[in-house]
Amino acid sequence: MGHIRDLPENELGVDIKNGFKPKYVTIKGKSRVIKELRETAKQVDRIYLAADPDREGEAICWHLKQILDSAKKPIYRITFNEITERAIKEAIKNPGDIDLNLVNAQQARRILDRLVGYQISPMLWRSVKGGLSAGRVQSVALRLVCEREEERERFQPQEYWVINVELETESGERFQARLISIGDRKAEIEGKGFLIKEDEAKSIAESIRGLTFKVSSVKKQKRRQSPPPPFITSKLQQEANRKFRFTASKTMTIAQQLYEGVELGEEGPVGLVTYIRTDSTRIADEAVEAVRRYIETRYGGEYLPPKPNVFKNKRGAQDAHEAIRPTSVERTPESIKEHLSPDQYKLYSLIWKRFVACQMRPAEFELTSAEMKAGEFTLKATGSVVLFDGFMRVYTESKDEEEEERKKLPPLEEGQTLRVVKVEPQQSFTQPPPRYTEATLIKELEEKGIGRPSTYATIISTLFERGYVVKEKGRLVPTELGKLVNKLLIKSFPEIMDVKFTANMESKLDEIEEGRANWIDVLKEFYANFRRYLEAAPRAMSEAKKEMVEETDEVCKLCGRKMVIRWGRYGRFLACSAYPECKFTRPLGIGVKCPKCGGELVERRSKKGNTFYGCENYPDCDYVVWDKPVDKPCPKCGFPFLVEKRGQRGRRYLACPNEGCDHVER
Repeated sequence: MGHIRDLPENELGVDIKNGFKPKYVTIKGKSRVIKELRETAKQVDRIYLAADPDREGEAICWHLKQILDSAKKPIYRITFNEITERAIKEAIKNPGDIDLNLVNAQQARRILDRLVGYQISPMLWRSVKGGLSAGRVQSVALRLVCEREEERERFQPQEYWVINVELETESGERFQARLISIGDRKAEIEGKGFLIKEDEAKSIAESIRGLTFKVSSVKKQKRRQSPPPPFITSKLQQEANRKFRFTASKTMTIAQQLYEGVELGEEGPVGLVTYIRTDSTRIADEAVEAVRRYIETRYGGEYLPPKPNVFKNKRGAQDAHEAIRPTSVERTPESIKEHLSPDQYKLYSLIWKRFVACQMRPAEFELTSAEMKAGEFTLKATGSVVLFDGFMRVYTESKDEEEEERKKLPPLEEGQTLRVVKVEPQQSFTQPPPRYTEATLIKELEEKGIGRPSTYATIISTLFERGYVVKEKGRLVPTELGKLVNKLLIKSFPEIMDVKFTANMESKLDEIEEGRANWIDVLKEFYANFRRYLEAAPRAMSEAKKEMVEETDEVCKLCGRKMVIRWGRYGRFLACSAYPECKFTRPLGIGVKCPKCGGELVERRSKKGNTFYGCENYPDCDYVVWDKPVDKPCPKCGFPFLVEKRGQRGRRYLACPNEGCDHVER
């Protein structure tokens, strides 16, 4: 049921002058829970606290103990990594006490986030608009997305050509090769493309067509590919995003269902996977023994390595819990499919297969690389053959970017003659760094030490909910609002927005958890610097906003001087560049035509401060729409534009505003 007490919503709730003492209040709606627990506590001999085995869980237990102490009964803390009968009975046999180091680490994180969020966010409300938020980790994630977009905007694409050649052996077998060098000149782009224009590419292709190539070298090597480790939280989120396009929050919601338990017919509710918030690849000995027995029985001894595979944790991992795995390897995905929803089945299958695969033998390949020469031209062809599928019989890991597929080559020997069948020059352009997907952003946050397994889904959800980021073709794109907030925060709070500083704070929280640092000392050190930035921030934000004025070609209707785009409390608007001499302003058009009169739709605000979109020709034209229009006609009914709507967790989708049309694009 989560936390019962927290910092108050309507105030800072931290006494900075009195050692950062937190003010805890009962969370709205939890009074009944507390009352029921207190009444029940009077009727029992002892009390076991069994919240999740992490910082948040420990803090929940600490708060519970405080409200139940009045019952004057023994109170114990128990933890388990899976919700199964065996694990719970074992935990009750070995009760312990609340770990105050974990409680203090949670308190420190909560207070840090409150100090940042509750003191920076109001500045954004005054400088930009209400409803915005800043966060110690969330804002750094936004910075990463914005900086990637800036890299893309600065990027200058280069034209290059790849010359593909189809060759044929004397026995009639055909395969593909690629031009890699012309005399001393090597292909400049990834060893396969030349920085040339179309005329030169066609000339080279024409020269190659009449040639006979000879194999100059053939290299063969065997390569082993080891199985990936079992899932940690971040890797599960990444792989579910790649394979199923699940968002991080959706993955965690489904994983929580699998962890808490699913009704399996007569067997009743069963926890199907171990604890889902972890950064450790460690596996319990009994689970390793069980999966090794399963592999030998199901796939044969040739798939079983002599010793169990052991995986190293990444640097800085807390290693508090096992990796994510099925609670019983015998409970195969197919055997319980009828009891699972389609999404539960997908995620359980992913976890089960990865766990089984991690204890199998490596896959083995034979890689072949051949070079062919004719005059000044050198071609190269590569191929691979699977000698032993190993762990890949069960599971293959997805990649962030599609890799070039290696095809099988015919037998080739040095000196062998090859005939040119076809030459195809292919035009390409160098590509900017790709925008982040949810998977690659989580990977980046993890590698830079920002956030922890339990926070990634919330971080990304908040970026969407605040309107800082939208998703286009599965990739994260910062909005104009997101870019503005990012610039204001970097200018005003450079330390808070610094990636290394944020990662260092995570390390200090880990030190508190391990008992190597005092939580109040950590907060004092942080706040001493933070306070300086807070005092200077209003001026810094004002200066930053002045730098963000954009010139336009539009002319002021009053004085004839150029109009500029400025930012105000309600977003961007057009203003005369001669301000304050000329105070003419008007709403900024959004590039969508009014369906009633053909004028441009502009963003406006109601008396209550709500955003709506109306015609620039008001009051002559009274057309309004509440959802943001997008310049894309409805493919179903032909209405001149679609509107942007918000679904669950702030996810945006497009819909037709025309009454009676149900067209939707997600």
